[in-house]
Amino acid sequence: MNLDSVIGTFIAESRELLQQMEDALLQIEQSPEDPELINAIFRAAHTIKGSSGLFGFDSIVAFTHVAESVLDRVRAGELPFSADLSALMLLVGDHLAGLVNHLAEGRDLAELPEAMGIHEAELVQRLSQYLNSTPAATAETPSECATAPRDGVASQHWHLSLRFGADSLRDGMDPVSFLRYLVTFGDLLHIEPVLDHLPNFEALDPEACYLGLEVAFTTEADQAVIEGAFDFVREEGRIRILPPGAPLARYAELLAEQTDEGDAQRQRLLRCGTLSEAELASLDAPQANDAQAGSSPEAPAATEPGETAAIGKALKETARASGDANLIRVDAGKLDQLINLVGELIIAGANTRMLAQGCGLVNMNESAETLSRLVEEVRDSALTLRMVQIGATFNRFQRVVRDVSRELGKDIVLHISGGDTELDKTVVEKIGDPLTHLVRNAMDHGIEPAEQRRASGKPLQGVVRLNAYHEAGGIVIEVSDDGGGLNPQKILAKAVQRGLITEGQQLSDKETFNLIFEPGFSTADQISNLSGRGVGMDVVKRNITALRGTVELDSQLGAGTCVRIRLPLTLAIIEGFLIGVGSSSYVVPLDMVEECIELPSSDLDDLDQLDLRGDVLPFIRLRNLFEEASLRPRRENVVVVSYAGVRAGLVVDQLHGEFQTVIKPLGKVFGQVPSLSGFTILGSGAVALILDIPGLLAQFAQPGRPGASGAALSQRSSLQ
Repeated sequence: MNLDSVIGTFIAESRELLQQMEDALLQIEQSPEDPELINAIFRAAHTIKGSSGLFGFDSIVAFTHVAESVLDRVRAGELPFSADLSALMLLVGDHLAGLVNHLAEGRDLAELPEAMGIHEAELVQRLSQYLNSTPAATAETPSECATAPRDGVASQHWHLSLRFGADSLRDGMDPVSFLRYLVTFGDLLHIEPVLDHLPNFEALDPEACYLGLEVAFTTEADQAVIEGAFDFVREEGRIRILPPGAPLARYAELLAEQTDEGDAQRQRLLRCGTLSEAELASLDAPQANDAQAGSSPEAPAATEPGETAAIGKALKETARASGDANLIRVDAGKLDQLINLVGELIIAGANTRMLAQGCGLVNMNESAETLSRLVEEVRDSALTLRMVQIGATFNRFQRVVRDVSRELGKDIVLHISGGDTELDKTVVEKIGDPLTHLVRNAMDHGIEPAEQRRASGKPLQGVVRLNAYHEAGGIVIEVSDDGGGLNPQKILAKAVQRGLITEGQQLSDKETFNLIFEPGFSTADQISNLSGRGVGMDVVKRNITALRGTVELDSQLGAGTCVRIRLPLTLAIIEGFLIGVGSSSYVVPLDMVEECIELPSSDLDDLDQLDLRGDVLPFIRLRNLFEEASLRPRRENVVVVSYAGVRAGLVVDQLHGEFQTVIKPLGKVFGQVPSLSGFTILGSGAVALILDIPGLLAQFAQPGRPGASGAALSQRSSLQ
């Protein structure tokens, strides 16, 4: 088997668990006594510890064990989940994330940077203080209850009967690794190997696992902790865990399951010290078994707590397993390859359709249409595989808001809406950094100090909002705050000082606000660790533009600011509208096309706007824009496009209709060409350029540009 892929799964699952742990820690600050949250934090730490032990990452096991011990005291009611402990556990999660990242980079945990080692030692020391503190209650602990003697069995240790699945070794689950993990929180009193299922040499599979184990084990941990150690092999194997003092009926059931092992299993129980000769003999007496299992009123009372917990856990595990059974992990690279192949299939399908139309055969045309429809369905299904909800990205900012608000000494809360909005995984991954800067900027520059908010009659607690929704075939992400807003006069003064505009130059509010996207521009009076150096907003705009998106800003002095980001749902395949100018072909994103009309008359030769049902519509002649040298046709068409509430027309020669467009990048040489966002290949093999409508409209709204009408100029601020 490929060990790298197994470790990759460990890394991915550990990151998910750490995120779950962080989410629960942030929630527990509001509900410090919520048992579900406490258990969620404990389970995450425990699962990471168990997985690390299986792979031999002993340093992670040792560190997590200390944190888990503290959490175990919290679960037992011996420690309160204070704000200080919550903050410490967040640091523990950060350090574990650093260790996991260290592994993800292919480095050995024995070669940690010195700073990480020092930080880990400090965390262990702080955690140990909670372990050495006096318990909050003196009530009998669960472990003491678990080890209390019970009628029927004299042994006071746990007995583990382990039969591993044949594929355990292939799945990277070495039975010895489980023993190595068990000793991290208990003692192995005796181990009996089970070799009854070992086949003859001729039938031996060198990669299969035939080993079983009978283990006498002592620990102060509860049954849930021991059960959790075997989560990865429970489905394929046969795992039985009997607590100290378990009734004889439980062992009778165990032997009944293992009749194929005969008397050898009985002898193993004797050698482990789990059962005595007398107890084994009593199992052979039917009347003793009946009395033990049924007629004794004390037996049910003795087994009820442990069995109830085990049944409850089994039900939860079954429910979780049934849900997880419908999910599989797929490498993102494989999805990318699938999307690329679907793209090639679309191009080949377009070629087939064009050839069918050229032949004039009815049956062939029908087959080509069917093929085109099926390809479209395959395309939609393939793109759906890459769609993820943006809520997971939004939720990560709960931690950012918590930490930054404490650093700034402000009371700020994050409100999230639209978390179920889906977009391409690639877009989600690349939007994280711009959103981080916008959120931190809103907290530092937007939200006022408490005294200033009180004087303005605002609530002392500031609010930062993250919102997402679909619009016109794309997604809109809004980062807003209820702070002081932007001061246009202050921005203008700073712009004049830096030479961006001239003294007395008239700009609208939107044009003024857009100045903050200029490189090096900042209105901060003081430079802080968070912002004020003027190196952020221009990077935000550049990153958004690289995703074929736009960013705009609205603000009201004293009321707050909203930064609005518009992005395409996917960077791979879109529905397009194919147009022609001369011998060249272009594609317009179909979601931005409102309608197509015929250019009214040649009287508009010297104009760049027309009357569209009483509205002034500025238009752009693509022939002039791309310097097409061919003769103008007698009849021209106008494609009316709309984006972000702004409409304009594109004057073209031919309208070819809808076209499934596989977006291909222009490359470094042509990547910065204005008005173009990529290219695609037509069924004929010819190349068609994909128009960047937001960039095209913004470019021709600049003053002094050829073809920029007064109506276009009036819309300039909405496009930038």
